[in-house]
Amino acid sequence: MTRMFRGVFIVWVVLRHGLDVLLLESVNHTGLRLLSKLVSVGRTLKAPRGQRIREALEQLGPIFVKLGQVLSTRRDLLPLDIADELAKLQDRVPPFSSDIAVAAVERALGKPIDQIFVSFDRTPIASASIAQVHFAVLRDRNGLQREVAVKVLRPDMLLAIDKDLSLMRWMARWLERLSADGRRLKPREVVAEFDKYLHDELDLVREASSAAQLRRNMEGLNLVLIPEMLWDYCTTNVLVMERMHGVPISQVERLRAARVDISKLARDGVTLFFTQVFRDGFFHADMHPGNIQVSLDPQTFGRYISLDFGIVGTLTSVDKEYLAQNFVAFFRRDYKRVAELHIESGWVPAATRVDELEAAVRAVCEPYFDRPLKEISLGLVLLRLFQTSRRFQVEIQPQLVLLQKTLLNVEGLGRQLDPELDLWATAKPFLEQWMLKQVGPQRLWSELKAQAPRYAKLLPELPLLLHAYLKGGGSDSQTKELLAKLLAEQQKTNRVLRAVIYTAVGFAIGVLATQLLLPAHYF
Repeated sequence: MTRMFRGVFIVWVVLRHGLDVLLLESVNHTGLRLLSKLVSVGRTLKAPRGQRIREALEQLGPIFVKLGQVLSTRRDLLPLDIADELAKLQDRVPPFSSDIAVAAVERALGKPIDQIFVSFDRTPIASASIAQVHFAVLRDRNGLQREVAVKVLRPDMLLAIDKDLSLMRWMARWLERLSADGRRLKPREVVAEFDKYLHDELDLVREASSAAQLRRNMEGLNLVLIPEMLWDYCTTNVLVMERMHGVPISQVERLRAARVDISKLARDGVTLFFTQVFRDGFFHADMHPGNIQVSLDPQTFGRYISLDFGIVGTLTSVDKEYLAQNFVAFFRRDYKRVAELHIESGWVPAATRVDELEAAVRAVCEPYFDRPLKEISLGLVLLRLFQTSRRFQVEIQPQLVLLQKTLLNVEGLGRQLDPELDLWATAKPFLEQWMLKQVGPQRLWSELKAQAPRYAKLLPELPLLLHAYLKGGGSDSQTKELLAKLLAEQQKTNRVLRAVIYTAVGFAIGVLATQLLLPAHYF
């Protein structure tokens, strides 16, 4: 019943804000147009269309606001008036009462607010879909004062999100029943992933730990600043962190006036993304402009400032390896290797013909190489890839949904900063260097050290295994158990063996090339 009421409410909001008119602009269906006119008798729509869309998303709640935030970076797909209005969802969602915020802080930290802070600005500096942020000056345990930012969750968020997720799960089940495409897209698994990340975002201690991890990962890179978390003042619904001073990334003209190198900033953004994804497998997955600033402090001039770590993405080593190989193959225009990788990873059926998939991928990607971002729409590329994936029954990987969202964010930011940016040329050297590390001596040594304890445990059991196998023909249950262990370890070390082979072959080729190219008197 609750789901039905929520569905009715969504339809009512769509009609109230005239979104049906916008939707029907691209639909030539007489019956639907007539129905729209009947249900909207007496309605007046004076506000601009972008404002109506933004207000509808705000009224529908946090999940829909998140959708609007993602769309706001897609200026190549949306009219500018709509994109500009949706950008207000990044940090200008209507705030909740400061009295509620103060009460939440006092309840979480167990003291009156005047005993915790020297000053607390009751007007929030930013208000988003999940929480809002207030600036304050902290009175720490040593009597010193420190500028901080205090993040407070919106009240009753869990109930609102659970209602929408329930409706989304219901819609996902119907989509799977009604459409073969729907089943291939795994909508229920995607909703489950979305459920996980949204609930993670409601735990501010988890957010603080993610920020601390990213801060450690980015040390020494000198490209990004991440605020320090003040653990004595962090709870599940209140988070106190170091206050950062910077210029919002969206204020490009102000950055130019301060003589920030905008082209370098765009390149650094791409480097940050690929470093977090492929080196660390742990990335900031909510990189819309409201969460990114640029430092103008002389000591950190031109560096990014990352904020809001409620949504982070993780990738396994297997995911990283296949994705990196795919990217490198794309950048080298090795479409055959792209097709082979999709089959090897199980993303397409094993019976798929490599040459057919290769030709299809080439047709999608070839027109976009050696062109700046202003001449490329990654959204359109993804649309064509989706059409190709339908033909070849590519299964959508739910664990990569956040990565796809973040890639769109990064491309949107790059387009806003430097439309001349060559995305491929910027990313290719990084990925090739990363791939070299994956199959080089450094990776071999680290993998051997990681696997050594497992083999140290199994080696003493090998004589018993061999004796039992020769004596009983391998039927003993203990023998089978040991064989199963060895098989499991062999599967875990496949990449080590592959690295050994790659390194040996590379060394042999190097020696051979030296002998062929250098004069005889060198030997």
